[in-house]
Amino acid sequence: MNLLNNKDALSLAKLRDVLIRLEDTIIFALIERAQFALNNCTYQPGVYKYDNGSQGSFLEYFLHEMEKVHARVRRYTSPDEYPFTSPLPEPMLPTLDFPPTLHPNNINVNKDIMERYLQDIVPKICTPGDDLNYGSSATRDTECLQALSKRIHYGKFIAESKFMDPTQQKTYIRLIQNKDRDAIMELLTNRTVEAALLRRLRRKALIYGSDITETGEVVTKEEGVVEGSPSRKIQADVVVDLYERFVIPLTKEVEVDYLLQRLDGWQIPEDTN
Repeated sequence: MNLLNNKDALSLAKLRDVLIRLEDTIIFALIERAQFALNNCTYQPGVYKYDNGSQGSFLEYFLHEMEKVHARVRRYTSPDEYPFTSPLPEPMLPTLDFPPTLHPNNINVNKDIMERYLQDIVPKICTPGDDLNYGSSATRDTECLQALSKRIHYGKFIAESKFMDPTQQKTYIRLIQNKDRDAIMELLTNRTVEAALLRRLRRKALIYGSDITETGEVVTKEEGVVEGSPSRKIQADVVVDLYERFVIPLTKEVEVDYLLQRLDGWQIPEDTN
């Protein structure tokens, strides 16, 4: 989303369009990572010596080096981008003046994203073993992590949009004042939308994980590629499970955390008291 022009930036319809596009980004990133073996040594600290004195893993080193470059071109000045590493250099490009969209907050769940990615996602999409493609694996890992981070932190925009809805703002203010986390979670949850998301995601994973013929047809069951087949580029169940057990719940945690900070330093309108 172009946040320099924030007209309708908090429209739920527009935000859902962004999230739908990110579904494609995430699925293709997972497919790209899945072509390489697990390469577990890239996740173990102390395997290599680095020029910056880091004692972390190869992935941590690679990710930090990548984020330093991205920081120099002001990636992390955008309200929808969140780095995994620090410290990072100041941008070499002039600072952009983004119109205010989000309430000031300090929420960054990238540590949780990294842990879940390494523990639950990579082992499910990659074959066990070591194929020596460490640089390629780390490159794809970085793309997966950044896409997941962007998608999950978009929960802040979803929360702001719902908070600003005049039909629900009074209720949100009351629940925030009472710090009623469970009630806030229930209010912002739309199970119909979540169910539709998972159905759409399964269909996408089935199609994107298949080969497409020269005529544009998806390879069918008769040709040996079916859901659950090892010849698929990625299993649809893995993608759906990723969203159902990780992406959606963590996005909603971001939404709740954001809303619990939403009244800090904000003058509550008199007509909502």
